[in-house]
Amino acid sequence: MLQVSALRQDAGKVREKLAVKNFKNMALIDEIIALDDERKKIQTDFDNNQSKINSISKSIGQLMAQGKKQEAEAAKAEVSALKPTLEPLKQKMAEAEENLYRMLVQLPNLPHDKVPAGNNAEDNVVVKEGGNIPELYEGAVPHWELIKTYDIVDFETGAKITGSGFPLFKGKGAKLQRSLVQYFLDFNTAAGYTEYNPPFMVNEASAYATGQLPDKEGQMYHVTEDNLYLIPTSEVPVTNIYRDEILKEEKLPLKMTAHSPCFRREAGSFGKDVRGLNRVHQFEKVEIVQITHPDASNQALDDMVAHVESLLQSLELPYRILLLCGGDMSFTSHITYDFEVYSAAQGRWLEVSSVSNFHNYQANRLKCRFKNNEGKTQLVHTLNGSSMALPRIIAAILENNQQAGSIRVPEVLQPYFGADKIEK
Repeated sequence: MLQVSALRQDAGKVREKLAVKNFKNMALIDEIIALDDERKKIQTDFDNNQSKINSISKSIGQLMAQGKKQEAEAAKAEVSALKPTLEPLKQKMAEAEENLYRMLVQLPNLPHDKVPAGNNAEDNVVVKEGGNIPELYEGAVPHWELIKTYDIVDFETGAKITGSGFPLFKGKGAKLQRSLVQYFLDFNTAAGYTEYNPPFMVNEASAYATGQLPDKEGQMYHVTEDNLYLIPTSEVPVTNIYRDEILKEEKLPLKMTAHSPCFRREAGSFGKDVRGLNRVHQFEKVEIVQITHPDASNQALDDMVAHVESLLQSLELPYRILLLCGGDMSFTSHITYDFEVYSAAQGRWLEVSSVSNFHNYQANRLKCRFKNNEGKTQLVHTLNGSSMALPRIIAAILENNQQAGSIRVPEVLQPYFGADKIEK
């Protein structure tokens, strides 16, 4: 959440930055400043009346001690007249603060100076490519055919149990997914990330704190009776571990990793992007999260990008890294790098990871702060990245490693999988 002070300091600069994200409701900035002016006036009236009450109350005892009973009674009457004004002002202040919060959460995060302008994924900038695109043998097929041939994922039974977009992994497919999860967690913990196993549902406060609400309300599965939300990523519960906390400076950075199922309605998705494992409603993902000192978040972002890149290199997958344009960034992101792997049988790039720095945007919503050595309290910076999302990684592994009669398992996964190939 943006801070009102940032809007007041340079509203023109804020508008300029929000335009990079194609934000349209610029009038909201003036409305927020006007409401904050009103809130400040109410606060001033309340403080003045409270100060008068305190001052007059203090004088009553002195007047009584001096035998000035009449003046003391008049002072008591004045206090009695002022006291009833406090509660209405307190209520008005609470209403103004609530309305101010509701308006502020409608503003997206401001993009970093590096973020290019653009409308959609076509305007993203490729900053790096790595790995070799394989030449497949004649007769190679996309993963949605391979999973049937090798009987490792069953979409039909998944649809019977739940609905379309809920795959049922089985046999070696289930083992491959479990192997990837364990490998990713081991890779992350070896890099200093502490592993967590979080709840898979969160309350409304948690969803607001990390920015999923109100922006992605239609994309989240909502358990209405309990007002809980199935998580779209473990970023949400893991980051909320430190909601409403004041950390010690020496405790930073906090590095966390977690595996969880992820649930996304993916409303409006259609066409080639939803074939097979390309887009599903439930999937497994391993996440990395960092909470850092403000001065360290840019370096932390670079480190996380390098971390994810080394993961893809270890899986022997061709990849590219993209700097997202303003129009393709998430609501909460300050700057985001996407990772895509090349799916040889489909002949297209598939997004498998996003690594983002949220600056102090999430921290302001979370009220997550730290106290420096001088005793000053500041907002932390938060970052997160997919490390990794499994469906498209599995799709690329199956497609890029298919051979006549088998599918090769990447070398780093073989100790986890217990074999060097998947056979019919």
